[in-house]
Amino acid sequence: MTNTATLAFEIGTEEIPAFDLKRATEQLAELVPAALDAVRIPHGEVSIYTTPRRLVAVVADVCAQTEALEEVFRGPAASIAFDEEGNPTKAAIGFARGKGLDVDALERRDENGTEYVYAVRNVPAQAVAALLPEVLAGVIDGISWPKSCRWGTTSEMFSRPVRWMVALLGDTVIPVEYAGLVAGNETRGHRFLAPGPHKVASADELLPVICGAYVVPTQKAREQVIREGVAAIEVATGCTADLPAKTLTEVINLSEYPTPMMGTFDAEFLKVPEEIIVDAMLMHQRYFPLYDADGKLTNQFIIVSNGDPAHTATIVDGNERVVAARLYDAKFFYDEDLKIPLADFVDRLDEVVFQEALGTMRDKTARVVKLSARITSAAGIEAAEMRDIARAAYLAKADLVTGAVVEFTSVQGIMGSYYATAAGEPERVARAIAEHYRPRFSGDAIPTDVIGQVVALSDKIDTICGLFAVGQAPTGSSDPFALRRAALGVLAILEETGLPISLVETIDASLIIYREAGLEFDNAAVRREIIDFFITREKVALRDAGVKADTIDAVLACGIEEPMVLAVRARALEAARTHDPEVFADLATAFARANNLREIGLGTGYKTAELSDVERALSDAVEGAEEAVAAALREDRFADALVALAALRAPVDTFFETTMVMDDDPEVRANRLKLLNRFANVFAHVADFGQMAKK
Repeated sequence: MTNTATLAFEIGTEEIPAFDLKRATEQLAELVPAALDAVRIPHGEVSIYTTPRRLVAVVADVCAQTEALEEVFRGPAASIAFDEEGNPTKAAIGFARGKGLDVDALERRDENGTEYVYAVRNVPAQAVAALLPEVLAGVIDGISWPKSCRWGTTSEMFSRPVRWMVALLGDTVIPVEYAGLVAGNETRGHRFLAPGPHKVASADELLPVICGAYVVPTQKAREQVIREGVAAIEVATGCTADLPAKTLTEVINLSEYPTPMMGTFDAEFLKVPEEIIVDAMLMHQRYFPLYDADGKLTNQFIIVSNGDPAHTATIVDGNERVVAARLYDAKFFYDEDLKIPLADFVDRLDEVVFQEALGTMRDKTARVVKLSARITSAAGIEAAEMRDIARAAYLAKADLVTGAVVEFTSVQGIMGSYYATAAGEPERVARAIAEHYRPRFSGDAIPTDVIGQVVALSDKIDTICGLFAVGQAPTGSSDPFALRRAALGVLAILEETGLPISLVETIDASLIIYREAGLEFDNAAVRREIIDFFITREKVALRDAGVKADTIDAVLACGIEEPMVLAVRARALEAARTHDPEVFADLATAFARANNLREIGLGTGYKTAELSDVERALSDAVEGAEEAVAAALREDRFADALVALAALRAPVDTFFETTMVMDDDPEVRANRLKLLNRFANVFAHVADFGQMAKK
C-alpha cells in the first residue's frame, strides 16, 4: 500500500483479573479489525499484545485516507415511482429519503425493457486520522467484561480504572477521549522496575519502549519465560513441577515481567495430607509444587515473581513466610479435626444450609442415605457392600464442617476420607467419601468401585430432583447449581458401570423421599421435567458421539424414558444403518409408507384365508419378526431386534411392488390395511423408522 503508517493503540489500566484479561485478548483480535473495516479504513495485519496493566493493538499498513466509494441502489420500477404526469410518487419520495437524497437526484435506468429508478451516492475519501478517535473509543466500549467498575467522576465502565492511553498513527497522536483521559504518546513500564512515563516517538516504537521497560507483552512470551524458568529449577533440583493449566494461565496473566524462583517450607508440614498442602500452594498462593523422582511431594515449591530478580532472596523469603503461615493453619486445623471422630461431625451439618427450601446438609445426608438404600436394593448389591454404602452415604458430607475444609474448601471429600481412615472406617468407605463428588467435570474419572458409585449417584440425583421440585431448574443462560454437570455425572456413572438400575425409578424414589419429608410440589410435572432433562443431556452426548439426530428421534418416538436404553438403542440403530444403509433406508421408506396407509381403527385381525401368496409371505414374515423382536427386547439384545426387522425388507418390498392396497373391493382393502397395521406394529417398541425417512 502507498502512504501508509502503523497504528498503535494502548489502554493502560490497573491490574486486570487474569481470566478476564485472557477473554479481552481474544475479543480485541476481533473488535479492532471489525471497527476499522466498518468505516472502510484499509489496513494490514492486526496484532494484539496484553499484560495485566495494558491492552495493546498494533495495526500495520493503515492508509492515510479511506477509499472513495460509489454506492448504487436500485429502487422501484419507474412506473411505480412516477405517476402518468411524471411526478414522483410516495414510493419514489420514500426511497430517496431512505438513501439520504433528494428525489430529483434519482436516476432512471433501463433493464431488459423495464425502467427502474436508482439512487447513486458518492462517499468521498476521508482522512483516517480524523476517524480514528471515534473508532478507537468504540473499541474500548466494545470490550465485554464479566464485571466492570466506575471510577472518578465519569460514567464510563471498564474492568479496572483506565490510567493512560497511547494512540499513534505513525508519529501523529490520535486524541482518543475516554473516561476523562485523552490519549497521548507516553506509556508506562513495569510498575516497580521502570514505571515511567516513557515517551513513544512513533507507533512502531511502542512495543520496543514497552519491552525496554521490563514488560513481556504477550501471554505466549510470558508462558515461555515461566516454562523455561521452571525447567531450569527442575534440572537443578531433580524434581518435577506440577503446572495445572488453570493455575498456569492465571500466573501468566498476573505478572508483566515473570521470574520463576524456588522456595522451601519446613518438612514438618509434609505430615499434613498432601492435598491440603497443594491446595494451599496452588489455589491460594499460585505456587507450583515440586515432586521427587518417586512422585512424592517435596517441601520445595516454585514462585513466579513480578518483582526485581536482583532481590530474589528477599522475594523468596517473603513468599516462604506466607506459605508457612498457610501451612501452619492447615496443620492446626488438621490436628484439631483428628481429635473428633468423623461421625461426630454429621449432626453439625445442621449448621450448613443446602438450599433454603430443601433444608440443611444434615437433611440432605438423611435423604442420600435413603436413596442409596433404594439404589442398592434395585441393583441387587451384596449385604456387606450394602453396609459400606449406607455408612459412606452417612459420612459423605461430614467433613464440610471440619476446620480444614472450611479453610480449604477444594479438599472437601478428600479430608473426609483421611478422617474416616483415622477413625477406623473401612477402606472402601473412606475411598467412597473421597470420590463421591466424581465425576466433577467432563472427562473426569468416576468413583472406582460400587460403594462410591452408588453414593455419587444418590447425591447427584437428590440434588437434581430437589432443585427441580422447588423451581430451580437450569435456564438457557443460567445453571447456578451446576445441575447439567451433575446430570452428566449421573449418566457417565451409569454408562461406565452398567449398574442394573432404572434411572426413572430412582428419580421416582427421590421424589417420594422429598414428599415424605414434607416438600410440596406437582409430582407429575416435576417428574416429567427431570426425565426430559436427563434425556436432553443424553441426546446431546449421542450427537457429540456421531449419532444422527433422526436416529435418536426414531428411538425416542417409541416412548423411551431411560437415558441408558436410549443410548444403547440409538447406537445400535446408528451402527446398523451405517453398516447396511440401503436395507435400513428401504425399511424406513417401507415403514413410512405402511404407517401412512394404516388405519388403527381397523385393528390387526385380518383373514389369513383371503391372503394372496405375496400377502401370506408378508404375514409369515411379520409373525416371525414379532416373536424375534419381542424376545430380543426382553433380553436387551437390541441389535438382534434390528436384524429381525431387516428380514422384513424383501417381503414388504414385494408386497408394495405387486399389491394394490387400496383395492376397489372394501373387504379386500380392509384386509390388506389390517396386515399393514400388524406390520407397522412390529416396529412399535423398536424405533419409528418414519423419523429416519424424513430427509
